[in-house]
Amino acid sequence: MKAETNRKELVTRNILYVFFLLLAVICFLPFYFMMINATHTSADIAQKLSFLPGGSLLDNYNRMQTLINIWRGFVNSLIISVSSVILSGYFGALTAYGFAKFKIKGKNILFGIVLGSLIIPSQLAIVGLFDVIVKLHLIDNLAALVIPSIASASIVFFVRYYIESAVPDSVLDSARIDGCGEFMIFNRIILPMIIPSIATMSIFTFINSWNSYLIPLFVLNSQDKFTVPLLAVQAKGVYQNDYGAVYTTIFMSMVPILVMFAFCSRYIISGLTTGAVKE
Repeated sequence: MKAETNRKELVTRNILYVFFLLLAVICFLPFYFMMINATHTSADIAQKLSFLPGGSLLDNYNRMQTLINIWRGFVNSLIISVSSVILSGYFGALTAYGFAKFKIKGKNILFGIVLGSLIIPSQLAIVGLFDVIVKLHLIDNLAALVIPSIASASIVFFVRYYIESAVPDSVLDSARIDGCGEFMIFNRIILPMIIPSIATMSIFTFINSWNSYLIPLFVLNSQDKFTVPLLAVQAKGVYQNDYGAVYTTIFMSMVPILVMFAFCSRYIISGLTTGAVKE
């Protein structure tokens, strides 16, 4: 009976492994063909489906560079994304610390408002956001894309529950007895303890900021301030049927995201699992 049960568990586990392997392949295929197409001529892309790299990557890159400055877009996107990650990570964690460890009247109502903002699509707020940006004279300014990202409800939500499960009250009480102020406690004690959760949410913040298209489209006017997504769409409009140059632009715009996942996926896993069980 026990041997039969073990055999069924083994078969079930193998089926799950095969299923997830196929799912991973299906998810990876679009990225693979995007990279492969970036190395082929437009004629090859239009005529056949290629599984192996070609030799036209440099030609495609040179044609792309004649009309759009992709490297300037990289600099702009990095400035916006890195600034958004740092500011939203710090202030989001600070807000989460207040919700998690302070007894404030109406705290649950305020937290409910924060959670409610998660279900509101960003497209609905674009008119009000644009009006605020105009009044602050931030049109065609990269700061207009950084400042709104500081208020991140998803970071507050995730980090609050992480603090509640991973940071015992006894640590805070000991620090207060030793004379530490609340900001010192947060900066020197809480912040180092919750780095995995902040790192996890920072990865998603970076990706969302890097891929943002709608708000930069409304805010930025100057070519030298365009982000990578804006330049990618511009390349598609400029080159029309030059698929090689278009795929090269898209491929280059995706490289930072792929690198981020390749080197930081372990932080996502550790951030989601650490502190999941409360002692």
